[in-house]
Amino acid sequence: MAIVITVAQQKGGTGKTTLAANLAAALAPSRRVALLDIDPQHSLTRWNQLRPKTAAKLTFSDVSGWRVTGELDRLKAAHDVVVIDSPPQIDTDARLAIRGANLVLIPIQPSPPDIWAAEGTLKLAATEKRRAAMVLNRVPPSGKLRETITAQLQRDGKPLLTATIGNRTGFATAFAEGLAVTETAPRSTAANELRALLTELLERIG
Repeated sequence: MAIVITVAQQKGGTGKTTLAANLAAALAPSRRVALLDIDPQHSLTRWNQLRPKTAAKLTFSDVSGWRVTGELDRLKAAHDVVVIDSPPQIDTDARLAIRGANLVLIPIQPSPPDIWAAEGTLKLAATEKRRAAMVLNRVPPSGKLRETITAQLQRDGKPLLTATIGNRTGFATAFAEGLAVTETAPRSTAANELRALLTELLERIG
């Protein structure tokens, strides 16, 4: 049975979809991976349409509503990992995606509004008795905000991952080509950051 990672955050602009695509594509060369897009914006669907045929194979699906649970069960039975890109709000589809997850990954930019928005997702994960982890995403290259936010989250006992993802153009460039940064620039800092995040996620899931 597959490991399910649901990328969830009720605030838009946190890099949720880009992160889901990059995690799935980075895993694809070594595992049977499926991507499930239940975000009504369907940006991940557009990314998949751009994906070159020569790239590592991913199973892709985009459903919504009552079909989410059945589709997730089908994907879990045939894959090692399922990555879900969930809606940017707490609704029925988001609840189903979180309920079916082994781990709920919550990307936040190092800013108070992102932290406040994450509270609802953390609460929903707790209600559904699912493990959650927050990751600092799109972190600026300089300034003290990252350290300030990290200290605050640690002080509040939030489940913050050690790995962080910088605000790097490589992610946007790769996404525009239907690829992940590990595919377009495998030796880059961005790719190394993504691999570090993936390692920590899999360790947490066990």
